[in-house]
Amino acid sequence: MNIVCQNRKAYHDYHIEEKTEAGIALLGTEVKSLREGKGNLKDSYVLAKDSEFFLINCHISPYSHGNITNHEPLRTRKLLLHKKEIERLRGQVAQKSYSLIPLKIYFKGSFAKVEIGLAKGKRQYEKRDAIKKKEADREIERAMKSR
Repeated sequence: MNIVCQNRKAYHDYHIEEKTEAGIALLGTEVKSLREGKGNLKDSYVLAKDSEFFLINCHISPYSHGNITNHEPLRTRKLLLHKKEIERLRGQVAQKSYSLIPLKIYFKGSFAKVEIGLAKGKRQYEKRDAIKKKEADREIERAMKSR
């Protein structure tokens, strides 16, 4: 598994309840650009339209050796999921007020995949508590190491 990009901020801003793997419908220059490692998931999200999911606001830089037929960096990309998975995720998003957040893009064999997280937003005080806990763990680790 060759990881192209990760959405690290998603783990800070959301509680990730469940993860699902989905394919992406990409153009040729997008695949080549992803193989160069030029993708960014910051501020991207998954939107449900009709019976399909779309990846919105995912930035894939134009291919460096592309010509005039190069792709748009912020275009909407269709996600490829089975119908049962789509219905299950749509039900959870609508019923329990969850969001679908892309966590990482990677290559599995020759196919580009997106890991989608079913997420619930954290409150501001939960984010602060998480930062305090990380800092305390680092302090303990340093003390144990210097001992």
